[in-house]
Amino acid sequence: MVNMAVISLKDIVKYLIKVIAITFIIVIIIKYSSYIKNNLNKTEILKSNSMLSCIDTTIPGIASVNHATTETATKTIEPLKLALGIELGMITSISKEENNPSSEVIAKQNDEEEKVKQNVEQAKTGLKTEVQSSNVPNKYTTQYKGVKVKNETDNKLTTEILTPNINIKNKNIIIYHTHACESYTSSEKYSYKATGKFRTTDKNYSVVRVGRELKSQLNSYGYKVTHNETLHDYPSYSGSYENSLKTATKLLEENKNTDIVIDLHRDAIGDSSYAPTVKIGDEYAAQIMFVIGSNGGSYKHENWQQNLKFAVKIQEKANELYPGLFKPIILRESCYNQHLAKGAVIIEVGATGNTLEQTLASMKYFAKVMNEALK
Repeated sequence: MVNMAVISLKDIVKYLIKVIAITFIIVIIIKYSSYIKNNLNKTEILKSNSMLSCIDTTIPGIASVNHATTETATKTIEPLKLALGIELGMITSISKEENNPSSEVIAKQNDEEEKVKQNVEQAKTGLKTEVQSSNVPNKYTTQYKGVKVKNETDNKLTTEILTPNINIKNKNIIIYHTHACESYTSSEKYSYKATGKFRTTDKNYSVVRVGRELKSQLNSYGYKVTHNETLHDYPSYSGSYENSLKTATKLLEENKNTDIVIDLHRDAIGDSSYAPTVKIGDEYAAQIMFVIGSNGGSYKHENWQQNLKFAVKIQEKANELYPGLFKPIILRESCYNQHLAKGAVIIEVGATGNTLEQTLASMKYFAKVMNEALK
């Protein structure tokens, strides 16, 4: 995380109270010194300061003081000028720091990012993996070098289509959530208040939290990750993909030369007994699944094979490092906004029966796979 200085509403109110208090005292002094005003020439002491002259139009009490007589102004306005100068100077310096961070600020930000990298526990390789027995179906129709694909379309999957001969720009990675409110089975560590069946708007317990973990893990390998946490499925679930399309399009405009766009989900099946799990070493992790769209949806998507090739590339490496971490890839007719980039995919992390602990563990191993596959 990057810590940045911000001016809170509380601070602004504090400054205004100080200014008002000083102004009130000055007005009283001016009232008792009014007889001096009739005998001395007026001066405009504060107008030389552009910041303070601006206050004339916004705080009438100060404006009247600014036009006091020379002697009175000298005695009473200088403290005000000093006080305001200090307060406004603080605000100005903070503003400048926000817009033009100094080398010290940048260095501090870099240190914070480095701390995050150092605190992230990266996955180890060479561990024994074992898929846990469950009622999770493992059907597939096609296979390429151990990577299984369940083809639910009329497209014929040839060896050429499945061969992962694709170059991916991996400098930038985008993560967002079309169904950000999807959540998991509560556990002792992660117990939450549901706002629907296996759904919550609390991002600390939904699939958004899983996205945060993936971002941290990928950051630890040096990738630049943009994670959008918008609730595209709340308050209305209908229109989620139209909502997330706008977000993803904007994210790509802001992050040029980005190929990898991950729409992170949870399996939609609302059955707490449905918990696809793999044991890796001594840790239990939720299984992961790619869902790839094709050219049968609302948007023209003739290059859907690129999305599929990218998924095969990642899963091929996963089968090498952690066999069973991934379920078979599903290929469907709908586009799922994957026409936006050649590395655009849906990744479903676990199901309703999995716990948040298991899904967070999955991201550790998935990030390791990604890093190895994209080298």
